[in-house]
Amino acid sequence: MNPAVHRLPSDDVLPEAADVVVVGGGIVGCAAAFYLAQRGLSVALIEKGHVAGEQSSRSWGWCRQQNRDRREMPLSVLSMDLWDRLAPEIGKDLGFRRTGLIYATDDEQVLEGWASWRPVAEEFGVDTHMLNAAQAAERIPETRRKWVGGLHSVADGKGEPALAAPILAEGARALGATIHQNCAAYGLDVTNGRVTGVHTEQGLIRADAVICAAGAWASRFLRPHGIVFPQASVRQTALRTKPTANVGEVLYSSDFAMTRRLDGSYTLAISGRATLELTPQGIRFAREFMPQFIQRLKAVQVGLGKSFITGPDSASALLSDNPAVFTGTRAVDPAPMRRLVKAIMDNVRGTFPRLADVEIDHAWGAFVDCTPDAVPVVSPVDALSGLYLAAGCSGHGFGLGPGIGYLVAQMAVNESLAVDASHFRLSRLVDGSKVKVGAL
Repeated sequence: MNPAVHRLPSDDVLPEAADVVVVGGGIVGCAAAFYLAQRGLSVALIEKGHVAGEQSSRSWGWCRQQNRDRREMPLSVLSMDLWDRLAPEIGKDLGFRRTGLIYATDDEQVLEGWASWRPVAEEFGVDTHMLNAAQAAERIPETRRKWVGGLHSVADGKGEPALAAPILAEGARALGATIHQNCAAYGLDVTNGRVTGVHTEQGLIRADAVICAAGAWASRFLRPHGIVFPQASVRQTALRTKPTANVGEVLYSSDFAMTRRLDGSYTLAISGRATLELTPQGIRFAREFMPQFIQRLKAVQVGLGKSFITGPDSASALLSDNPAVFTGTRAVDPAPMRRLVKAIMDNVRGTFPRLADVEIDHAWGAFVDCTPDAVPVVSPVDALSGLYLAAGCSGHGFGLGPGIGYLVAQMAVNESLAVDASHFRLSRLVDGSKVKVGAL
């Protein structure tokens, strides 16, 4: 696990009722709770482990518009605006900085792919510039790679995964929300086709609306209620160095990605290098995910691991309605893949002479919850009035988290939406619509 996560106390007493119950204490759930509380609603945030215990604290921390799928662009623009406002509104630093993002490559085809995104950038007013070889070399202080070019996304940046979701939760609590950790949500209370509350291991909370922001657990949470949400978890690896020399704030190449943290350390990873572990849920939704598997098969390996028997995609989760599946795994904490840790460090050390002796502080694994088209679901659930789903972020959840939370909060209170949410509807994944796989 990530030992740097900012830990919060829980509220002692579970409320009998709330206007909205939010299931899931990741960045999306915490953002939804904050924006609901900001509107004066009573909110209970329910988390089976601790806030930011799973993917929200294990991400790269990127907050970007660059190279987003066009369907996500309005949500990305909204999220960046919200990121700007969060620290002043809450009064605490979430680590958000508009440092800019630098991409560099030694592959002409990759450079052409980045250039092909320029029409989307122009449509949405993203300040991004192609770099020639000399400009890429100037922006990245290295001597061992010969870049053919790159990209500078000027206004994008980063946040602190260990801080962002917990501070959003603290902001929600300051506005009256309650936070309940080590309190698994077992299922929904339903009356005459409408959600009327949430059953938790500490008791029932009555509610007018429920937001399911349960990340990789969302499909399993909804399934006993007859709701189909095609979802698969992809195992990824990242690491954090000890504080070291500054070679750039946010850098990307095909064989490494690096984000400088507030303490001078780096989060390091490799884009697209992951393992799709065979699981009962993965087999169940294999048809829906086949286009994505085929498109990304070269980057994603297929294997068998512990997730077959434990966790949200496991046999016990798929075949049993026993709520102990949630209490049995407070936080999914897969081991890092050692071959990837070695590859990451070899690539970084081989690129930057100043990092030749950089040391690893810790490494971790994570399960990224994906949809078949790699675009999140932010949607009312048609089958149950009063239920809203915000999950399937497909590795984009940290940067988009404030926008997703804001949008689903608007849905829950029946406000006019800040962006068109038609691309994020749940029904697109189950009504036979053609799957168009989005960007990584």
